[in-house]
Amino acid sequence: MKKQQIKITVYRIFLFILGFVIVNFITILPGLNTVQALANNPVLLAKNNAWSSASFPVERFQAYTSPFGYRRSPNSRGWEFHNGLDIAAPKGSYIRNWWGGTVIKVGDRGGCGTHIIVKSGNWRHSYCHMQGRVQKSNGRLYMVDSAGGIKIMQGQQIPAGVRIGRIGMTGRTTGPHLHWVIRYGKNYVDPANVLRAMYSQQSSKKTSTNWNSQKSQIQIEESKIINQ
Repeated sequence: MKKQQIKITVYRIFLFILGFVIVNFITILPGLNTVQALANNPVLLAKNNAWSSASFPVERFQAYTSPFGYRRSPNSRGWEFHNGLDIAAPKGSYIRNWWGGTVIKVGDRGGCGTHIIVKSGNWRHSYCHMQGRVQKSNGRLYMVDSAGGIKIMQGQQIPAGVRIGRIGMTGRTTGPHLHWVIRYGKNYVDPANVLRAMYSQQSSKKTSTNWNSQKSQIQIEESKIINQ
């Protein structure tokens, strides 16, 4: 009788520990909808012809330093979900808006540091670790980088390719880079797949007198991720 009670007690303890582990594991992981995003749907991405005029987000590109997905945290021994693509460039290099839209947030707190978020239809794209800070004037919020000549108002419309900030080291970062995050609805999207789709469309577009040197440079930068 005692042996049976011991077995029941051990079994209950096992179930409790197993349940505890599962609950914590689910809590750590982002939702399935968040992870799957559109990252595995290149056909849908490629159909978005508007990206033929979208802009590569960084001038003076150096390297892609951390991809989208799970990785070992640079600040701890654990694993974390990296929700964007890290693009390294010299400190002070200009950042350009990927796609035309409305600035829905400017901020300078948290791990993202000084940042802005732009909404383009169902898409949202964030730019983190920039130089400058948020200022309030006449009841409106601005991301201001005086040294770089940048002043972005929350709520303003901005076209693709316009300079929106400069590479910095604000927030949680180990070096100068842009942490670039893209969402479609509530889902994260792998920016590398977006760049591939953009490059495919832009490289198939016929060269014209309006295809200026900057856009040619954008093509070159995007092509570096194709083989990675």
